[in-house]
Amino acid sequence: MSKFKDDEQWLDDPLPGDQPEEDEEIIWVSKSEIKRDAEALKDLGVELVKLGKNALERIPLDEDLRAAIDLAQRIKKEGYRRQIQLIGKMLRARDVEPIQTALDKLKNRHNQQVVVFHKLESLRDRLIDGGDDAITEVINLYPNGDRQQLRSMVRTAQKERAGNKPPKAYRQIFQYLKELAEQDE
Repeated sequence: MSKFKDDEQWLDDPLPGDQPEEDEEIIWVSKSEIKRDAEALKDLGVELVKLGKNALERIPLDEDLRAAIDLAQRIKKEGYRRQIQLIGKMLRARDVEPIQTALDKLKNRHNQQVVVFHKLESLRDRLIDGGDDAITEVINLYPNGDRQQLRSMVRTAQKERAGNKPPKAYRQIFQYLKELAEQDE
């Protein structure tokens, strides 16, 4: 017989604060999922490090994280890998949703700009191949465009193409169309 009989009973009694609430639900997360999440945050860190200074200013970063990113942009090889690991760890302790949203907006803006440039390039090619009909189309698209200037640049570009000369007017047409598109926004 144990002289600590009352102590054994005491061990079985739950503590007052240990009562499990019925509303709480335990969510088990696998080790693999934790690793995938950590890897995703590390990849986000790599994306942030690859951004330029102007783009980084548009993303909501605290001072510590910004300093870590700046340092990662300056170092090489093994130190870079360790710094990326640190940035990933720092991101785990933060709300990354605003950072991810700002990064997505930057990517989308870049993608939209690429699409606009492709449209302007195809319009320029139609101008050089099509002549006056394409010029009318451009003037309808951009009413503040100068028909005479555009016609002159198109003729010069056609002469350059026929003479196998460098495409100076070809580039000028693109720049002019880009300016017209920016004015139109």
